[in-house]
Order: sequence, then C-alpha cells, then structure tokens
Amino acid sequence: MAKRPKRLKSLGEDDYLLIRETKRKNLKELDEDELIDLHQRIRRARNKYVGVYRRTGAQKVASKKARGHAKSANQRNHARAEAFEDALAKVSLRLSTVAAQAALELKEERLDRARSSSPSFADLPDGGKVGAGASAATGKTSGGRMRVDATRQSPGRKKYEASSRAAGKRRQGKKDKRP
Repeated sequence: MAKRPKRLKSLGEDDYLLIRETKRKNLKELDEDELIDLHQRIRRARNKYVGVYRRTGAQKVASKKARGHAKSANQRNHARAEAFEDALAKVSLRLSTVAAQAALELKEERLDRARSSSPSFADLPDGGKVGAGASAATGKTSGGRMRVDATRQSPGRKKYEASSRAAGKRRQGKKDKRP
C-alpha cells in the first residue's frame, strides 16, 4: 500500500480509496452522472464522520470536564471529517463545472434547432414585408426573422386588458361623482 499523507492516516482502507477517487486526474475522467454518484458517496461519508466527531466530542466534554481537553482527545475524528469536507469541495467544484458545460451545450442545441425551424422573411408569402399600418404588436423584426406577438390574442391577456379598462372606468366614475 502507498504511503498515506499524515492527515489521512486515520482513515480506513475503504475511506482512503474513496478519498483517492477525488484526485484531479480521476475527476476529469468522470461524466456528470458519475460525479453525482461520487458526490453522494462523499457527502454520506462526510456526514457520518461529522456526526461521530460531534457525538464523541459531546461525550468527552462530560468526562474531561472541559471542551478544550475534549477537543484534543477527539483529533482523529476531526481529521476524518475534515478530509471528507475537502474531498466534497473538490467534487462539488468539478460537478458544477461539468454541469455548467452541459447546460451550455444543451442551450446551443436548442438555439440551433430553433434557428433551423423558424421561418425567415424570404420564406413568407409577401417577402416578409410589414405594411405601414401594422402595429409593433403584430410584426417585429429581429435579426432577419419575423416575430409575432401571440400573447396579445390569448384569453388571459384579453381578460387582463379588460380588467385594466374596467378598473380605469371605475376610477373615473368615482372622480365624476365628486362634487
């Protein structure tokens, strides 16, 4: 077995191997799902050793009669918890990087699909020309593509606008009633 760093000497074989999986070289080879799995295993181990450290520390305070003496008697558990905390930080950082890259790739794919399926001005029957009487709500140009604001026609939008008009008429009615 290879020589362990001083801080990791308190770990058992299985825990040491789990920590070794978090080396930079090993993390670069993992995909997002494998990183998520490793992250969960590291987090479980970290939570285990943090709990052991706290419980043991609480028990030792009663027997040592001071928190300072109890802490020095609980250094091994503290080292274990700290080792897994560092490992969790490494895996979390790598996972966030990989997830951000995957999100950018998905976004690019969606944008490419949208660009390829959207009609351009040349594809429209009238050549994409918007008449002089057209409002900004019915036809907008954006980067060579025509956008149509369909929200103006939705039932929810009609209800919202009718409600706004009614509220304005109620306000005006109140003002008209004033002496």
